Amino acid sequence: MELLGLMVLIFSVAVACYYGWKVFNSLWLWPKRVEKCLRKQGLKGNSYRIFFGDYKEMARLLKEAHSKPMTGFSNDTAARLVPAQVHSLAKYGKNSFHWFGPVPGVIVLEPEHIQEILSKNYIYIRVPMSPLSQRMARGITWLEGDKWAKRRKLMGPTFYVEKLKLMVSSFHLCCSNLLSKWEEIIPNEGAFELDVWPYFKGFTSDVISHTAFGSNYEEGRTIFELLEEKSYLLIKVLNSVYIPGSIFLPTKQNRRLHELERTLESVVTRVVDKRMKLLNAGGSCGDDFLGLLLESNIKKTEIGGDNFGLSIEEIIDECKDLYLAGSDTTSMLLVWTMVLLGKHTDWQSRAREEVLQLFGKRTPDYQELSHLKIVTMILHETLRLYPPVIKLSRMAIEECKLGDLTIPAGVRFQLPIILMHQDKKIWGDDATEFNPSRFSKGVSHATQGRPVYMPFGAGPRICLGQNFAMVESKLAIAMILQRYTFTLSPSYTHAPMSIFTLSPQHGAHIMLEKIKA
Repeated sequence: MELLGLMVLIFSVAVACYYGWKVFNSLWLWPKRVEKCLRKQGLKGNSYRIFFGDYKEMARLLKEAHSKPMTGFSNDTAARLVPAQVHSLAKYGKNSFHWFGPVPGVIVLEPEHIQEILSKNYIYIRVPMSPLSQRMARGITWLEGDKWAKRRKLMGPTFYVEKLKLMVSSFHLCCSNLLSKWEEIIPNEGAFELDVWPYFKGFTSDVISHTAFGSNYEEGRTIFELLEEKSYLLIKVLNSVYIPGSIFLPTKQNRRLHELERTLESVVTRVVDKRMKLLNAGGSCGDDFLGLLLESNIKKTEIGGDNFGLSIEEIIDECKDLYLAGSDTTSMLLVWTMVLLGKHTDWQSRAREEVLQLFGKRTPDYQELSHLKIVTMILHETLRLYPPVIKLSRMAIEECKLGDLTIPAGVRFQLPIILMHQDKKIWGDDATEFNPSRFSKGVSHATQGRPVYMPFGAGPRICLGQNFAMVESKLAIAMILQRYTFTLSPSYTHAPMSIFTLSPQHGAHIMLEKIKA
């Protein structure tokens, strides 16, 4: 017995030493070794501080930036949106890095380097999430490797142009519902103040409900509200240092996340089950996203078996992912377009003149929307100044070369899209000014063929729904311009803030006035 006890003790000590060494290596030895490597190559940043790194300082700078709105109206928003990066660049220059806990994050500003990182998704992957986040976010947005490639192939056909054409009628119906609400609120004479942001969130959610599930917004409201709360809590998780085992702690936040996930699973499962019963009874898949995904899934399964298709659980994950991503991105594009046109009424007048000249008061179809040159220029300029996602992060899974730098595996890369979109060396002295004319000859001419415009990302992971968002936005803006003139309200407070996407912290208060027939 004494020998057995001694063996157990030795084993326990060995295990404790092994894991103690791993912790010591990951929290001290590895960070210091990588820091030395980066500094040798001319990169600068704060000295490593054990465990938290620069998290506290980054959180302080962001809290400070969001504590008050911007003074006056300006599109020069970088100091407010990415204050840690701006602070680091001012202090250390463009070759700098931050500490995300024990992991350094190199700031990448060269457009060609950003494109290379986003293009080589087999070397540069999304930053791994904490175990809790992994359990809560399982759609294509969060996947890597073979799992991501499999879903991308399955989902690609659902966003083909011929499929998109079928969805325009839903865009029109949902926008008509939005404008009917405004019609009831806004008087026939004079201007009326309205915070348009909640209405655009309702509109884009309505569109997703129709195009994804074939239901209306009222039926999809539960899904959307649950996803909104879940996203808010996930952001808090992603922006905090992960402590091993914390996923199992019965904290208020953890309990609520688990509760939200269970409720979402139940609600979306009911929607999917209803469609599967219809299919099993001989019905069609339908023309909405769920139907097209099921159709694509069935074809892949027939060709290659179950390994080539998705399980019902995976289909449910994609429905949840699309619901939030598809709604949020477009609502933000519409909000900032309204804000900019409310500020720059000369461009609003030019856009309205184009819409009325092409369509009068009737609703354009899919093909006709491509003739909206000025509206398209305005949307591109809005996406340049207020991209839905202001920064991206990637991590090298192996040692890599980036320009003259040799970066060890495990290092993060910070890709501040907003800084590139407002760089005066790229766009000229008016880089922070609203000037849609820069896109008068298209994106390629405006960028001179360089990868400097990435509102929907770039490379293999570029947003699948970018055409969906642009067509939806063109139609909505055209229908609004046919019916209303508008300006920024005196009560409007300019305070862009990024959570998942770039939103107005205090709403988007607009003065709307009906155009007389």
